[in-house]
Amino acid sequence: MAGFTVAIVGRPNVGKSTFFNRLLEQRKAIVDDVSGVTRDRQYGVADWNGKSFNVIDTGGFVAQSEDIFEKEIRKQVMIALEEANALIFMGDAATGITDLDESMADVLRRTSKPVFLAVNKVDNPDRMLEATEFYGMGFDNVFFISSMTGSGSGELLDAITALIPEEPATESEDYMGEDGEAVPAPPAIPKFAIIGQPNVGKSSLLNALIGQERTIVSDIAGTTRDTIHTHYNLFQKEFVLIDTAGIRRKTKVHEDLEFYSVIRAIKAMDEADVCMLLLDAEKGITAQDLNIFSLLVRKGKGIVILVNKWDLMEKVTNTARDYEEQLKKRLAPFNDVPILFISAKDKLRIHKAIELALDVFDTKSRRISTSQLNEVMLKAIESYHPPVVRGNSIKIKFVTQLPTHVPSFAFFCNYPDEVKQPYKNYLENQLRQNFNFKGVPVRLFFRKK
Repeated sequence: MAGFTVAIVGRPNVGKSTFFNRLLEQRKAIVDDVSGVTRDRQYGVADWNGKSFNVIDTGGFVAQSEDIFEKEIRKQVMIALEEANALIFMGDAATGITDLDESMADVLRRTSKPVFLAVNKVDNPDRMLEATEFYGMGFDNVFFISSMTGSGSGELLDAITALIPEEPATESEDYMGEDGEAVPAPPAIPKFAIIGQPNVGKSSLLNALIGQERTIVSDIAGTTRDTIHTHYNLFQKEFVLIDTAGIRRKTKVHEDLEFYSVIRAIKAMDEADVCMLLLDAEKGITAQDLNIFSLLVRKGKGIVILVNKWDLMEKVTNTARDYEEQLKKRLAPFNDVPILFISAKDKLRIHKAIELALDVFDTKSRRISTSQLNEVMLKAIESYHPPVVRGNSIKIKFVTQLPTHVPSFAFFCNYPDEVKQPYKNYLENQLRQNFNFKGVPVRLFFRKK
């Protein structure tokens, strides 16, 4: 199910960020023993048993607190509650049930969404005994885990992924014939999402493209309060534009706009075929932009980078060329993406942006015949052999494209597990040099022949 989203909620300091990092297999959130240290909204993609889902780590929830920071966290939790498909409610066996846990549980009991109570820090038999008091909170799904060691998290993830429907067979990278010619049906109408941080000009770009004031445009971050899908006919092509600033006003929640935008943007990413990542020319590419970019790559989306507000930049000879070079350095290793300098306000090169998105969409569904693939790639392998590993010389015999929605290639060889990353990078570069995959992530698999 595209866009299945799980939010991790609970009071401060129960280990939400440690668990989040374990799911994403990286240290991404700031983890500290000071209450409320997860200030950075965190989101990513987790994989478990062949299923992937979005994960959102909220700050610690403190009910009825007047502390402005804790109020913000409370808003985030309410938003997560409304937007996520399932929730992990985290408690702490070391401190037992507190008033804060009780007030959080009160909120969660009212939701119809599946709630998984994960009691953390259960890392010895005594803790296990103490943790049983959490059964008294009345939730059906209770799991005893240790975020630090990972014990118990498998059972929790099994229960969560059981809620995610199986992908259709064409999505599976194992579903293929030797000839590799099976082709998934391309989506009927391309969907393009405009993605970027608050205030980079997403709504201005949408308005410039559709030629009417469909969204409110102002200098206040987060003024777009509608998720807007605009049906569009241009260049004899039909497509749908999704404006991801999309925020609709809630009756009960005075939302934390930025957090809400993040959840919505992730959902729009899941829905889109190609994402146009909008950057502010004066600010350049920020850590948050790189986070969005890596998420798009991870999700296998087509990508076009639009540098907006180019009209405000002072230009000398080669300004654009140098800017693009710097940008590609930051995007490495995957920097084979179209980069376009635009001004939404002056409508500069905005139709070119759509042409590029359409090109990337076509590229994403490109099929390369097995004979052509082998002719080119086996020659590339011949001119630079895989390094010998532990005395084993790796021989790649055959290459085929898999029938998946993200261009994926299977290389059949005698020691598939021994192919190292630098050689994988070489093969990917050869694919990109010989066949156009600009703006499209490519996946390589190595199989036993």
